[in-house]
Amino acid sequence: MVATARELAEQQGWDAVTTRRLAERIEYSQPVLYSHFRGKREIIGAVALEGATEMATALRAAASAAEGPRARVTAVARSYLDFAERNPAVYDALFRLDGGLAFAHEDTPQPLKDGFAALLESLGEVAGDGVDPGLFTETFWAALHGLATLTRARRLPPEDTERRVKLLVDRLPTV
Repeated sequence: MVATARELAEQQGWDAVTTRRLAERIEYSQPVLYSHFRGKREIIGAVALEGATEMATALRAAASAAEGPRARVTAVARSYLDFAERNPAVYDALFRLDGGLAFAHEDTPQPLKDGFAALLESLGEVAGDGVDPGLFTETFWAALHGLATLTRARRLPPEDTERRVKLLVDRLPTV
């Protein structure tokens, strides 16, 4: 069900994801679908949780393939932006749409915590003396989110993405 919802959202956008269309695609009755999800909000949340797990895996793989703190941050930034570009519906489920999930809260679901931890693992080591690693990671993440969102909305030219990543990483404290 989650894979079908995600596929439909990636192909036609989240407006196309309705319980009726989803039930038709997976050949379930709507009552059976409602026994798994109470509505679209929970479907979005399920796609977001799956996406958070995938994003964390991609970020960790990128970091592990790079040598040195600055190279890891660059690899993680590229991986984040690549994930956002390749999975726009999932990215929207994670960060733009209401999936009923709590962020930065004690009851935040583990996949979301893990996604943030994947960023923190590389960014925390370059935060600088006297800087809270979590706060630094949140700020860097906000910059990446802005780049992803503005590029996707065609407010920033995509051909300059690599230069933006370099500019952002080059401003980090010397490590």
